[in-house]
Amino acid sequence: MPLFAPKTDKIFSISVIVLSIIGFFIFSSASLGLVAKDGVEYQSVALNQGVSLLLGFIGFIILNRINLGFIRKYAWILFLGALIMNLLLFVPSLALEHGGATRWLHLGFYTFQPSELLKVATIIYCATWLASLKKEITTPRALYACLSIIGVISLLLIAQSDTDTLVVISTTCLAMLFVSGARLKYVISIILLGMVLIGGIIAVRPYAAKRIMTFINPSSDPYGSSYQIQQSLIAIGSGGYFGKGYGQSVQKFSYLPEPIGDSIFAVTGEEFGFLGGVVLIALFVIVCLRGLKIASGSDDVWNRLVATGIVVLIAVESFMNMSSMLGIIPLSGMPLLFVSHGGTALITILGAAGLLSGISRGRGKIRS
Repeated sequence: MPLFAPKTDKIFSISVIVLSIIGFFIFSSASLGLVAKDGVEYQSVALNQGVSLLLGFIGFIILNRINLGFIRKYAWILFLGALIMNLLLFVPSLALEHGGATRWLHLGFYTFQPSELLKVATIIYCATWLASLKKEITTPRALYACLSIIGVISLLLIAQSDTDTLVVISTTCLAMLFVSGARLKYVISIILLGMVLIGGIIAVRPYAAKRIMTFINPSSDPYGSSYQIQQSLIAIGSGGYFGKGYGQSVQKFSYLPEPIGDSIFAVTGEEFGFLGGVVLIALFVIVCLRGLKIASGSDDVWNRLVATGIVVLIAVESFMNMSSMLGIIPLSGMPLLFVSHGGTALITILGAAGLLSGISRGRGKIRS
């Protein structure tokens, strides 16, 4: 059986695979800092990420070949299941806290982050709802559909203090609403409403306000709220043009918070330099551009909306991470897709990429 199904966009698929493999090697180096700091066994950390990568590749292949009509038919079940999993985070015996946030379910043998599944489930469900409107997409029903989905998700994520995921999902739904052909005034209405919501969160949540203040003045609290961005800039700056070499990062040892998480791009910059950072960014750009080509080449509305949603998800989340590590935007806490630690995120995004790859070979109507 060939690795790629016939008519698959091979440039997109190969770029995703290359990005994932490079990401695994970057993660393997960055995890040495975690081993030194917390005394975790290197073999267990690398093995867990390797297993997640393997499962992600299996998911990629399966979703590359799955009947798209089947996914569309049961989109509501997938979305409902994702919502229920997120509700389980409010059950103390199942929830796991890390870094001051409770965003993981502890299932005994496996730790699962339900918000990662929620991102993809929302894309599929939102696409299904918008596609079902057909000619009514220019009516207020399109606005109500999008607001209903974002509203339900907002209640869950704000209760979890997961503003970053809310921004990613809302931006993704907004892009899908725009691509669906809805009136521009509806899109603008949601943007304005989102700005008011984010302003309210900043006003009542001290951690959010602190991020903004740190962004405005990165040196205001070098041993507190500004510590991460300070150490990140030191790591990236010390890498120079060509980096210190693979495995040679100093900042990952006790200096960078979460070297295998949201700080992993700083480790990349230190070890591979400006050139390595550009190569990594270029891979993300290729993946996103090929994804947009797949979306624009699809004749089916549902295909086009799902493809758009997945591309926007990859672009927004990844560039939020890299931009925050460079001090271009406030610290986000978002992981770097395909690279950072997080088995759920890696498996889910590779599965989503497989679905997008499958859409590339089904340029016509979906099979029901």
